[in-house]
Amino acid sequence: MSRRRYVVRWVPGRYRIWDNKGRRWWGDLYELCPDGLLEELNGRTDPDKITALMKRYRTLKR
Repeated sequence: MSRRRYVVRWVPGRYRIWDNKGRRWWGDLYELCPDGLLEELNGRTDPDKITALMKRYRTLKR
């Protein structure tokens, strides 16, 4: 199994997406773990779906 490019990491109070290839943070801070977004980033990478998922996870609250 290959190493995933994008992984979710916990930062105090929130989740962030880490880009292993670029070695930097990707996207926004999320209150809930963005599993669907992470699967799309590591899978097909459809830009429209990624944008929709980012908006969805940005609005979710605990």
